[in-house]
Amino acid sequence: MLRTSFAKFIPWLVAVGALLMVVAAHAQETQQESSSKPPDASVPAPAKKTDKPSKDSSNKSSSNKDSATKNAPDQPKWDPLRAENDIEVGQHYMHKGDYDAAIDRFQDAIDSKPGYAIPFRYLGEAQGKRGLKKQAIKSYQRYLDLYPHAEDAAKIQKKIEKLYKELEKEKKD
Repeated sequence: MLRTSFAKFIPWLVAVGALLMVVAAHAQETQQESSSKPPDASVPAPAKKTDKPSKDSSNKSSSNKDSATKNAPDQPKWDPLRAENDIEVGQHYMHKGDYDAAIDRFQDAIDSKPGYAIPFRYLGEAQGKRGLKKQAIKSYQRYLDLYPHAEDAAKIQKKIEKLYKELEKEKKD
């Protein structure tokens, strides 16, 4: 009895699976067609980002920055996996002491997943170690804006206050 009811169920299962495969293939074809078509006049084109040279001549990262991934048209704007990978690589660079490369990776993570607080914390740390105190303060503050109830919020606030004090001391000297 169980065998006959299971035998009746198998064709339905096969039919549903085939239907799902057809729907997935159609969705993929539609996506490829829409990406190959020229942009519609009714849809505004995304704003293009221009790389401006940094005012800080000691920051060599802007001239050495690999912009291939940013300029490639096939790179998605929202890519959480890429953001996580950028954070991991940025942390690796931090451990090595290459703060410029770490800063670049954390900024790429921010571009890949806007609104994600974690890269701002790491970016602030790298900027602080690089001596970019004003930028570090902005990054830490953005981290707290995005994640106000962070477990380390008090610690980050103390870092911000310390950086402000260091900036005030530099102004007096």
